[in-house]
Amino acid sequence: MSAARIEQAMTRITTAMARIDAARPEGTGDKGDNAGSARTIALINAHEKLREEVADTIGELDSLIEELEG
Repeated sequence: MSAARIEQAMTRITTAMARIDAARPEGTGDKGDNAGSARTIALINAHEKLREEVADTIGELDSLIEELEG
């Protein structure tokens, strides 16, 4: 995978994460909505887990590419 393709993938991932953040409801749970608050926290946790997995996978791919090119 070329550096340009990696950069494109990272840009798409960053854009998707920004869209997810923008779609997150603000103030959820402020009016005693514990179910909404719990869902929001669950979504945030899932988002962070996916973000970490993507970063780890990209790192692994980068290492494999370096091995193949070296």
